Amino acid sequence: MGIQRAIRRGLETAIEPFGWELHRVERGSYQSETSKCRDRLAPYCKGYGLDLGPGGDPITPSAIRVDLPDPYSTAGLLPVQLGGDARKLRWFADATLDYVYSSHLLEDFTDIESILAEWIRVLKPGGNLVLYCPDQVIYERHCRETGQPLNKEHKDPNFNIETVKRALINVSRTRNIHENPHVEIYSWELVAQKATSYADHNNH
Repeated sequence: MGIQRAIRRGLETAIEPFGWELHRVERGSYQSETSKCRDRLAPYCKGYGLDLGPGGDPITPSAIRVDLPDPYSTAGLLPVQLGGDARKLRWFADATLDYVYSSHLLEDFTDIESILAEWIRVLKPGGNLVLYCPDQVIYERHCRETGQPLNKEHKDPNFNIETVKRALINVSRTRNIHENPHVEIYSWELVAQKATSYADHNNH
């Protein structure tokens, strides 16, 4: 038996009790957005935390994977752990997590202030909200230039990092500890740390 065949048989035997199946994936045919920012943003995702909408490729191996029961994006192989809606993190009490990470998800909602408030609710004081999202204007231009179809789930034609920074000022006591308004062609990244005291926030 060849080495590759033996490895495959071993993996199939290991996952069979869980009802999983092993499938061949053509590497490089679909790159997750998280794979583009992992080196920069994973250091802000330490301890216990969530990846919201990971599509099978979470920011870290230990991140709790929260996604739709049937995700529309499947860039990776890891299954959903908590199936539900990112608008209500019903599994978690206030101030219980070290980080909440989300890539290319926030732009799918209309009322981002309520979403951000919910995500920050579950963070401990000093916990990190780690966001990686598209600049919608740049994203649409990129799609026109490359022939890539637009994601119809995006709600705000002017969605960008400033949109989210303004929303954070309105809904939470946070301070921005890392930001990049233009990275990886059409995206931006922001890390907002939940305040540990009233004076420690963006709009003090």
